[in-house]
Amino acid sequence: MAVHAHPDDESSKGAATMAKYVAEGVDVHVVTCTGGERGSILNPKLEHDESVLANLTEVRRREMAAAREILGVRQDWLGWVDSGLPEGDPLPPLPDGCFGLMDVEVAAEPLVRLVRSFRPHVMTTYDENGGYPHPDHIMCHKISVHAFEAAGDPERYPGAGQPWQPLKLYYNQTFTKARTTALHHAMLGAGLESPYGEWLESWEDREERNVTTHVPCSDYFEIRDLALLAHATQVDPDGPWFTCPRDLQAEAWPTEDFELARSVVPTTTPEDDLFAGIRENAGARR
Repeated sequence: MAVHAHPDDESSKGAATMAKYVAEGVDVHVVTCTGGERGSILNPKLEHDESVLANLTEVRRREMAAAREILGVRQDWLGWVDSGLPEGDPLPPLPDGCFGLMDVEVAAEPLVRLVRSFRPHVMTTYDENGGYPHPDHIMCHKISVHAFEAAGDPERYPGAGQPWQPLKLYYNQTFTKARTTALHHAMLGAGLESPYGEWLESWEDREERNVTTHVPCSDYFEIRDLALLAHATQVDPDGPWFTCPRDLQAEAWPTEDFELARSVVPTTTPEDDLFAGIRENAGARR
């Protein structure tokens, strides 16, 4: 079960890993916390499209449906309202009723229901910084950790289904300095202009996380890219997401990366499989 803040997050964080497990017969479930109602249109070809501007919520739902089909996953909405990304100094207050302002106990209840219904062995989400400090990403982290810890406890949320304890919880760590550096040098080595130089120049301001798990999934990078392109309002097809050729990516950094945050089964890091320790001790869902 991959828990994400907005439609499109599932396609930019761990999508190739999900596609790999789907191909292996694993049942994969994406949970989307909000509808992305306050998101910006990031594709310059659509930013002035009146039909998109007037119907962004429905457009983003259609985009999510297309990405879901490409990835081969099931998907559910929690139904909470996008907080938007506040900008300015000082930052303006978040809008009333948005996901980022919700009580964690309340916001996590439908996720606990889904965990108990789907019964995942593994959950993935964001770290406590949200991957980047978007209020919805931070709240997504909070409710995911809360649900991981509450779903197996019969004393908590007694009306939300039969208790089920997931066995491992991971944080997506797609955008690491090591990966970005490897892609940067691969592009320069191939005589291509790299978009990553400016990122690396300012990297000292970013915390380096403890990446524990590298899942080989380069065979599924094309599916990842197709799923991301399905979110047409959220990505520029001519932008930096797609600058590095896939063959160079596969050679320079053929994995998607995660940080093991919780495990109730024995495992040894580093790992190359989110189900490490589960296959040996409990059997992964097939």
